[in-house]
Amino acid sequence: MVAEPGGSMDVRYEGAEEAPEDRKPQSDEARSAFVPPAGVEPPAPPEEEHPTSEFALPSGLRAEPEPEPEGSAFAPPATYSAKNSPPAFTPAYGVPLVRLSRDAPWQDRMRTMLRLPVGERPVPEAPRKEDESGHSVPRVLDLTLRIGELLLAGGEGAEDVEAAMFAICRSYGLDRCEPTVTFTLLSVTYQPSLVDDPVTANRTVRRRGTDYTRLAAVYQLIADISAPVGDEQAHEVTPEEAYRRLAEIRRNRHPYPGWALTAAAGVLAGAASVLLGGGLTVFLVAALGAVLGDRLAWLCAGRGLPEFYQFLVAAMPPAAMGVLLTLLHADLRPSAVITGGLFALIPGRALVAAVQDGLTGFYITASARLLEVMYFFVAIVVGVLSVLYLAVQFDAQLNPEGALRAVERPVTQTLASMALSATFAILLQQSRATVLFVTLNGGVAWVVYASIAVTAEGSAVMATAVAAGLVGLFGQLIARYHHTSSLPYVTAAIGPLLPGSATYFGVLAIAQHNLDQGFASLAKAAALALAIAIGVNLGGELARLFMRAPGAAAARRAAKRTRGF
Repeated sequence: MVAEPGGSMDVRYEGAEEAPEDRKPQSDEARSAFVPPAGVEPPAPPEEEHPTSEFALPSGLRAEPEPEPEGSAFAPPATYSAKNSPPAFTPAYGVPLVRLSRDAPWQDRMRTMLRLPVGERPVPEAPRKEDESGHSVPRVLDLTLRIGELLLAGGEGAEDVEAAMFAICRSYGLDRCEPTVTFTLLSVTYQPSLVDDPVTANRTVRRRGTDYTRLAAVYQLIADISAPVGDEQAHEVTPEEAYRRLAEIRRNRHPYPGWALTAAAGVLAGAASVLLGGGLTVFLVAALGAVLGDRLAWLCAGRGLPEFYQFLVAAMPPAAMGVLLTLLHADLRPSAVITGGLFALIPGRALVAAVQDGLTGFYITASARLLEVMYFFVAIVVGVLSVLYLAVQFDAQLNPEGALRAVERPVTQTLASMALSATFAILLQQSRATVLFVTLNGGVAWVVYASIAVTAEGSAVMATAVAAGLVGLFGQLIARYHHTSSLPYVTAAIGPLLPGSATYFGVLAIAQHNLDQGFASLAKAAALALAIAIGVNLGGELARLFMRAPGAAAARRAAKRTRGF
């Protein structure tokens, strides 16, 4: 450290070198305020000067490969080839276009399109011109719902009702529509395009009735509306004309008066008692019991009582007539009298429709129909059981074993089965033109059943299923020939196959406190009823297979088996 004259002091350290001129710190005037000091790295440029996507990966990082699916149901197998793809996958060149034959019935054409996705459905055969305004959408939807209501209330299956509703909408240019059918609710949705709001309308079915003449008229109206373009025998049915015809169908009186229906119920019960081995006296007594039961049911209906109580009251007079014969110690078949009265009450029509809805995938409607059948069945059981319980208290010797003896009278029983089917057709308010075919179909059903169950001593369930299958096959073939519903040709023909005797034996065993035997007999009755319904549905499907398929490219699509997942 050296001191200079004048009191100033120059401080220096040993070993320190004097800085060169270019490294000497500059003054504040010579240095910019934005320039970083010496030895400090300049900051990175702002992000705006080098714009990058916020989804871009930073430098130095690699994208991870997608993990291979392990056991995924949607992963294609290792042997999959896009060029030669199996039918289970959508081919690379697209899905083949389904072209519908104009010669096929409208039921098959509409059912085929309903089972296709909306995007794969073919366009209408005759699209409207640009200068045409078209029909009013709400009016077409309302007409569709009104026609669907008549079909569903008449006992038609849910799939056939949807096919009819779709046929009406498509005939009036509403091709992008989706009908939906449940047990009591009908709805249809129409969306003009993917960017337009959909229009939805619905209607509730509050009253049901059995009138197959009206059902056939509705089918004829649908056939006229959906007639193919270019058919010389058909003309365009406007919505106004369709409303007028629909009003006439609603106002149409039943083809048979009330007294004819009551007489038909009596003849039906008498014919059923003859099938079980009864004679002329048994025929008359069973007919009398059925007539009394029918009149009591009409009285309850006029008073506004639900159908449950109508069935309950109608089942009591036939049972009372059988008990009366037992107390009089008449050498007759009381069980045949009681069983004959049950044939007119067993809801075979609702059961067939319920099983058909279940087999075609309409499980909600099928469950509701089966619940309705169960209520009616319980009402019949309660009505008969009430009378039999009183008979047991009076020591009535009701012996079910006597009725189990098989009686072979081929000619008499075949004629009785034909009479049963004919009277059943009258109760269903069928057209007179269909009664003859139904009568013959019922006779064939009984001959087939008796040949397997009685003559060959085979299984009653198998015999019932085979006979019902033939009934469904013949009924579906004649219905497709006339382009109408198959119910008028099928429902009455299964009358001789209804499980009346098994129902009576089960109720009688319960009344005699043989619960195991009673429930076993009722289970047999349920098995026979299901065999009838499945056989009828299978016969209808076989009829569709025998006829020409509506699709030229592929067969009719259906749901695939889930294989457990």
